[in-house]
Parts: sequence; C-alpha cells; structure tokens
Amino acid sequence: MIELGQSGAAPAGGDDLIRESTEATFMADVVDASMQVPVIVDFWATWCGPCRTLGPMLEDAVRAAGGAVKMVKVDVDRNQQIAGQLRIQSIPTVYAFWQGQPVDGFQGAVPQSEIKAFVDRLTQLAGGEGAQGGGLDEAVAAAEEMLAQGAVVDAAQTFAAVLGEDANNAPALAGLARAHLALGEIDKAEGLLTTAPEAVFDAPELEAVRAQVELARQAEKAGPADELRARIEANPDDHEARFDLATALHAAGETEAAVDELLELFRRDREWNGEAAKTQLFKIFDAMPAQDPIVLKGRRRLSSMIFV
Repeated sequence: MIELGQSGAAPAGGDDLIRESTEATFMADVVDASMQVPVIVDFWATWCGPCRTLGPMLEDAVRAAGGAVKMVKVDVDRNQQIAGQLRIQSIPTVYAFWQGQPVDGFQGAVPQSEIKAFVDRLTQLAGGEGAQGGGLDEAVAAAEEMLAQGAVVDAAQTFAAVLGEDANNAPALAGLARAHLALGEIDKAEGLLTTAPEAVFDAPELEAVRAQVELARQAEKAGPADELRARIEANPDDHEARFDLATALHAAGETEAAVDELLELFRRDREWNGEAAKTQLFKIFDAMPAQDPIVLKGRRRLSSMIFV
C-alpha cells in the first residue's frame, strides 16, 4: 500500500523543481504538489537507454519553464506498486498530473520540440500563458462580475462585444456560453462550443463549459431524489440509483452531496459502468473553479482511493 502523509523525497541533484519519488512519498510529491502546479512524472529505470536520453531533456524543459511546472522521477524497478497501479507497460513513460489527476502523457523518447510543446500545454492548462491583454481583459472581468451578480443579459452583451474585437478570446467565448446556460439556453451554449474557432477549440475555459453543458443535459433527465434515496436504503449496492441520485442532487444545486454519493459509488465498485463514477466526478470538477473547496476536497478523496 502506498503510504500517505509522508514527506517528499530529496530533490534530484539538489534542484527543488526536480525530485526523486518513492511509493512512500508519491502522494506528497505528485498528487498533493499538483494541486498547486502541474507535475510531470518520468517513469524510468537505470537499464533503459531511451530513459537516459529523455530524462535530461525533460529536466532542461522543466527548468526552462521557471517554476511553472515541476518534475518527479520514479524508478519503476524500485517502485513496482506505483507502476502497476498506473499500468506502466513500457518505459520511458511520462505522465502529467494537475489538480491531483493525470491529464496528459506520452511514451518513448520524443524530440525536444515535442517536450517543449508538452510543457507549454501544461503551463496553459494551469493558466500560466495565453491571457489576452489590455482593455479586453478588463471587459471580460467586468462581464464576469455582471454574471456573478445576476445581470446575465448585460454580461452576455459584454462578452459578445469582446468577441467582436477578438473572435479567439477563449475567456469571453466561455463566458458567453455560461451566460446562455444561466438563461436556460442550453442549445445556444452548446452551439457556441461546437462552432468555436480552431485556435481556441480545446482551450481549458471551453472544456470547463462543455462539462457544464453535459451536466445541464443530465439535469434535464434527473429523477426524484426521494425515490432514489429509498431505493438505496433498500439496497445500498443499487449503483444505478446512487448514480442517478448524484445527478439529481447536482441538478438541485447540492454539489457537495452529489460528490459524496459519487465517491461512495466509486468506493463500492470503481469499475461499475466503465468507471462512470470517476468520469462523472471529473465532469463536476472540470465544470467548477479549480480552487473551489468542494473540488479540492473531492479530488483529494478520489486520489486517496485511487492510489491506495
């Protein structure tokens, strides 16, 4: 079992950006650390020739990022349980963790250009790059404030005005889609996301709204919570009823209760319906601010179940 609550391993070569990890420190070095900054995990072995080529290239790219990402090295021979849990079948294998979960990765030695692109994607995912400057930033911020205060129509008009100046402004496009959701116009929100410009189609802001749209679609079909609770009381292993209850709770705005039900379902049977509980949890987390206490607590609890 991977032990929790241990301090991290010593940095590799004295560099705080790059550490060597073990089964005892993996939670602290990777899962916990990734709540603040993306963590690249390099699975390697001393006998692996390509690993000796890839490792230094990764380290150079991480140092060049100036603290925007960190790196952890895991010797698969010395840490076979971690390798088994993450299904490492060949090395070198590289995973990137953000907010406690794997979000990207690759296998084999790759060119320096691909490594740089990999690091750049992680930096953007964490919000370190790609923000628009000047007055458009201020307009988007003002529109977000309007949306938060319930002035949805005014917010939508401001987001639309920003897009008139910059059609590739991902925060404005995401904001306009969220305004449509707030107005109950799910089709319009989905249409904006479907026709998003290629340059920002996969932007994290839009991915978050796509998760919100999918949850809104599910909410339209949510059943009566009381009936679902009764089914679960009669049979705690009625996984379908528990999943549907989580959907109903989320639709009613009881997000934390929905997360609790999904975590309980994952604890009871993580493989049920193609890992549906974990997939649904990710949708909820992706649809919320990364630093929301419900998200932070939920990701931590889910990670603890996965890595023990």
